[in-house]
Amino acid sequence: MKKTALLILLASLSMVSCKKKGCTDENAVNYSAEAKKDDGSCTYYETPSTYQFTDNDGKSTVSYSGQTDRLNQMEEMTTYMKSGNSSALSGANLKAMFMNTGDNGGGNFSFSSSKQMMDKCFPSDTALFIDWIDSLVIASADHASTASAGQAGTLSSGTSTYLFDANGKEFVQLIEKGLMGAVFMYQATNVYLGTSKMDVDNTTAVDAAAGKYYTKMEHHWDEAFGYFGAPVDFPTNTTDARFWAKYCNKRDAELGCNATMMNAFLAGRTAIVNNDMTTRDQSISTIVSAWERFCAAQAVAYFQGAQNNFGTDDAKFLHELSEAYAFVMCLKYVPVETRVINFSTIDDILSNTIGNNFWAVTNTDLTTAINELNSTYGF
Repeated sequence: MKKTALLILLASLSMVSCKKKGCTDENAVNYSAEAKKDDGSCTYYETPSTYQFTDNDGKSTVSYSGQTDRLNQMEEMTTYMKSGNSSALSGANLKAMFMNTGDNGGGNFSFSSSKQMMDKCFPSDTALFIDWIDSLVIASADHASTASAGQAGTLSSGTSTYLFDANGKEFVQLIEKGLMGAVFMYQATNVYLGTSKMDVDNTTAVDAAAGKYYTKMEHHWDEAFGYFGAPVDFPTNTTDARFWAKYCNKRDAELGCNATMMNAFLAGRTAIVNNDMTTRDQSISTIVSAWERFCAAQAVAYFQGAQNNFGTDDAKFLHELSEAYAFVMCLKYVPVETRVINFSTIDDILSNTIGNNFWAVTNTDLTTAINELNSTYGF
C-alpha cells in the first residue's frame, strides 16, 4: 500500500510541465491556492530536467559549495583511513580531518575550506565517531597481522584487502557509512528540509551584490540536494554520483529510486521558485520516504552479501556485514516523525541480532536481520 502511494505521488510530480499556478480548478496538476495570482488568471511553470535554476536575469541561483566541500573531505578521509590496511594510522590526523583543523584538516586535505563534518554531525553521536576513530587507529597498529577472532589485522579477498579489529569490525566502513548518515542524511532530511530551514524568506535574494542571487529557502533546498551527492544531470549521469546518490543508483533496479529522488528534488525546487508550498511539501515527503527506503534496501543487500560469503570468505563476510551494520544505523537519522522503522527495531538488529562480536554472527542472525527489514519495508 505504501509503495503504491509513493508511485502515485511520483507520477504526480512527473506531470509538472503544465502546472496551473493561479487557476481556481483544484483538479489542475499541482493546484496551489496560495500561489493564485490576484487577478485569478492562470500561469504555468515547467520543471527543468537538470538541477539548474536561474533568476530572471539568467544568473544561477543554485549554491551548495559547503556540502560539496564536506563530500570531498569525506572522500579524502576515507582514502586515508584505507591506508591503515598497510600502515599505522594517526588518530590526530583523522580527528583533524573530522573537525577540519586549520581549514585544511591539519594539513591532511588537498584543499582549503572553512567547512567541517564534526559540527554538522548528529550531536549525540559525535563522541561515538571519535571512539570509532580511536578503534580504527588501534586496529591499524596490527595491519601486518592476519585478522582472526580476538586478533586485529587484515584479510584479503581477491585483490581487495580489509582491516578489522579483534571483533571483526571494519571501522573504515562503519565510520564512512556512519557519517553518511550522521552528517549527510541527518542534515538533509532533518535540518535543511525541516521546518526551521524551510519556513524562511523566499522573496529576496540573500546578497545579490555578492553573487548570492538565491533566497534563503532556495539555498536551503540546494544544500539538502548537495548532501544527496548527485550530479546536476542525475540519473542520466550516474558515473559522477557520490555517497548517497551512488547507493541510490545501486538500488534503482529494484526500487526505481533514482527518478523518485531526482524528480522530487527538481519539483520541490521549482515549486519554491513559484511559491508553491504544497508541491514543495509533497516533494519533501517523497524525498525523505524514498531516502529511508533505499537505505534500508542497501542494508538488506549487504546482509545478503555477508550471507553469500558466510563460512567461505571471511574477508568479504566481515566487510559486507560492517557495511550492513552501518546502513541500519543510518536509519535512525531519518526524521522520527515520518520514519517507518522504530528505534527499538534498529537497536534490536544492531545490539541483539548482530551484537558487538562480528565473528560470532551466524547465518541465522543474518536471516533474522534480513527478514526484519523486509517485513518492515515490504520488500
